[in-house]
Amino acid sequence: MDTPAPDSALARALALVRDLRARCPWDHTQTRATLRPYLVEEALELDQALRSDDPLALRDELGDLLLHLAFQIVIGEERGEFDAEAVTRALEQKMWRRHPKLFGDSATPDHEGWERVKRKERGAGSGTLRGLPPSLPPLLMAYRLQERAAGVGFDWPDTRGPMDKVKEEIAELERETRNGKRETVEDEVGDLLFAVVNLARKLAIDPRTALERANDKFRRRFEAVEQLAEQRGVEIGRAGLDELDKLWDEVKAQSL
Repeated sequence: MDTPAPDSALARALALVRDLRARCPWDHTQTRATLRPYLVEEALELDQALRSDDPLALRDELGDLLLHLAFQIVIGEERGEFDAEAVTRALEQKMWRRHPKLFGDSATPDHEGWERVKRKERGAGSGTLRGLPPSLPPLLMAYRLQERAAGVGFDWPDTRGPMDKVKEEIAELERETRNGKRETVEDEVGDLLFAVVNLARKLAIDPRTALERANDKFRRRFEAVEQLAEQRGVEIGRAGLDELDKLWDEVKAQSL
């Protein structure tokens, strides 16, 4: 099997993992399965570093993720299945297929064209929605399902359709709430959340980022309410909603 240039960053990462596998009992016993939880954790930590836009944290988290990628490549080497060259070559070929204008004579595919190419790669009968990992967080899963469906033309032309759909789902939720059947209410809440994600997608808004900002805003304002209540001798757990609402409005008026 071919190997990266001996002085390349990837080659050094691979050499480090081979050395760890040879000399550290813990690293030697690791398998693909045992490394999975750590890989997921590192990916989430990298996502947080991206969100914070901290270059030093981002550098460190990219390094941690690179370590796990190197581990998986070295395990593939040990099993005689693939090496770094094979992984990179497969990546290059995939990008060549998906960017025909850059590497061929066809027009560059738009997002719908990209999804058609990916569907073709998955094989006949695989289905547009197949292949998404079931462990995706539900919010991201909803977004990717909708994105894939849109990639084959199942999509509204503008934001009016999804906006009306959100209103429709709210009306259905109100109706089912009056009926009082928990299972049906749960279904309608799910439909409403799914519709809101779709609206965000049509508005070119990442729903995860939007919800993170909303969470941060709520946390910031509620903590300010607690501080204000303490200053005024108001006990949060015993104060009525009207009193807390007044404090909330004060905090909100400060644009916190």
